[in-house]
Amino acid sequence: MSLGVYVINLDGSADRLAAIAERLGAFGVEFERVPAVDGRKLDLSMLEDYDDSRAERYMGRALIGAEIGCYRSHLAAAARFVASGADYGLVLEDDVVPLCDPRQLLTQMAPVLDALDRQWILANLGAHRTLFGTRVSSFTVGTFTSTLQAAHYFPVLTRAILWSRRGAEAFLAGHDKIFAPVDNFFRHWLTRHGHGYALWPAPFTDAAFGSLIYAAGRSRG
Repeated sequence: MSLGVYVINLDGSADRLAAIAERLGAFGVEFERVPAVDGRKLDLSMLEDYDDSRAERYMGRALIGAEIGCYRSHLAAAARFVASGADYGLVLEDDVVPLCDPRQLLTQMAPVLDALDRQWILANLGAHRTLFGTRVSSFTVGTFTSTLQAAHYFPVLTRAILWSRRGAEAFLAGHDKIFAPVDNFFRHWLTRHGHGYALWPAPFTDAAFGSLIYAAGRSRG
């Protein structure tokens, strides 16, 4: 299995980068750092790819710079994956904690996904919970067992997501205007079009210090 692993990390957050490097290194997982876009420095009135009026209609409010920075960071990570030539792309935010060996888990999961749905797009590996899912299969790595579900209502939170090549290419090609935080956009997209999946219990959780990408934003809930 050809897997690219990408960690989104803000410049200046060397301690967080070192922490996730240690956590992934315990499983022998190497990764590529993707510099996060610091949305706190963005002037939203000058952004050509942000649709404020649509955000008001869809979210009931304008977005904040931190949310747009996170969205653009995930665009950058997807682009790195597509350019790499890898078959699958695991994108992690730098506050995640793996609960089992990610490579062992994905080595089991990827062939099942490919056989089940040749058009699958994205799998959420770090959601707090899943709703309206259909059980597909279960995987066990060490003492950790997780169930793969077809996610009819795609879960939010993007701390750990797995792209298919087709999915990442579609995300990049379809990008036009940002009108929702990236996790809400994924829910909007995949709940309508299908081909989204999730693992529960999630094999990635978050560290106590939380996400700096949303440090200036609202609670992610």
